[in-house]
Amino acid sequence: MTYYDELIKHNWDEEEASIFAKTEADVLRALGKDRCNLEDFKALISPAAEPYLRQMAIKAEELTLRRFGRTIQMYVPLYVSNYCANYCIYCGFNCHNQINRVKLSIDDIMKEIAVLKDWGFRHLLLVSGEAPKLTGVDYYEEVIKAVRPHFAQVSLEVQPLHTEEYARLVAAGMSYVCVYQETYNEAAYPQFHPKGLKANFRYRLETPDRCGEAGVHKIGIGALLGLQNWRTDSFFTALHLQYLERTHWRTRYSISLPRLRPHVGSFMPTDPINDRQMAQLICAYRLFDPEVDISLSTRESSAFRDMAMHIGATTMSAASSTEPGGYATPHTELEQFAINDGRSVEEMAAAIRAQGYEPVWKDWDEWM
Repeated sequence: MTYYDELIKHNWDEEEASIFAKTEADVLRALGKDRCNLEDFKALISPAAEPYLRQMAIKAEELTLRRFGRTIQMYVPLYVSNYCANYCIYCGFNCHNQINRVKLSIDDIMKEIAVLKDWGFRHLLLVSGEAPKLTGVDYYEEVIKAVRPHFAQVSLEVQPLHTEEYARLVAAGMSYVCVYQETYNEAAYPQFHPKGLKANFRYRLETPDRCGEAGVHKIGIGALLGLQNWRTDSFFTALHLQYLERTHWRTRYSISLPRLRPHVGSFMPTDPINDRQMAQLICAYRLFDPEVDISLSTRESSAFRDMAMHIGATTMSAASSTEPGGYATPHTELEQFAINDGRSVEEMAAAIRAQGYEPVWKDWDEWM
C-alpha cells in the first residue's frame, strides 16, 4: 500500500465542499481540543475560521514553543543545474522557456560551498531541475560525497528516484529529501504538467513512500499554493502527512508552503492565497501536528517571515539564490523564480534575534 491507495478513497470535490461547509461551531470545537484530527483541520482552514485567527495564532505559538523552543533552523539551497525535461507551465526552468542552461561541475560546486561555509551555513539543500540523463543518481552521489564533509546536513530536492537510488544517496551522506506534489488533484494535474517524467502523477505521489523504505531520515512534502484551491490541496497535504507518520513512523517530517512567485513565462495562480490566509494555514498545520517542521523559504516577504516565527514556522532559508552558481557569480537570468526576502545572512540572523529567537545552523550532530 502507498499513499495513492489512501488518496483515491477521497473525492476532491466532496472534500472541498466539506471544508467550505464547516461552521463556527466546528472551529470552536477544534480550538478546544488538545489534538486535532483531519475534520478539525478542515474547520481550521475553512472560511469560518478566519475571524478566529488571533486565537489560532496564540495556540499555535504555545505549541511551537513547547516543542521547538525559541529556535529557527537555518538552511540554504544550492542549485546545481537548471536543465529540465519537464514542461511545468508555472516554472521558470520548464523545457520550453528560453533561458541559459547550466550544470555545475564539482569544481563549480566547491566554489559555491566556500561562499556558503563562510556565511555560516551547516545545512545544505541541493536543488536541480529534473533532467535524469544529465543529472541522475550518479551525479547526485558524486556531489553529495564532495559536499558532505563540509556540512552537518545535506538535503536533496530533485526529480523522484527509485527506492534503491535513495538508499545509495543515504549511504553517500544525504539525510533529507524534499519532494512536492504541487497539487493533489489528480484530474487537474496533467494541465500543469503536460510533458516530461513529472507528468506521472502516481510515481511522484509515491516518492515519500520510497524515501521511507530507503531509510531517509527526514522527508519534506507540500503543495504549490495557487495551482488549485489552496484549502483543498492543504487538506490532502495534511492527509499525506498523517499517512506517512503512521506508515513510516521512524522518519521525521517537514511541511513547506510555497506560494507561486513571478518567473520566466506568464502563468497566473488559479487560486491565490493572501498573507492572512497563509497565516491561517500555518496555524492550522501547527494545531494539527505539533511535531512537524514548518518551512518558509525566501519566496515570502521579510515582514511575513518575521511574523511567521511566532505562529509555527520553524525552518527558514536566507540569502537564497535560485541560479546555478549564483553565490560565487550571480546571474539572475538563470533563476527559477524571483526571490521575495532578499536579506543577507547577517540581516536574517539579526531579524530572528530581534523577534526573540535564535538561529540554529544545523539540525543534528549524529553524523559529525
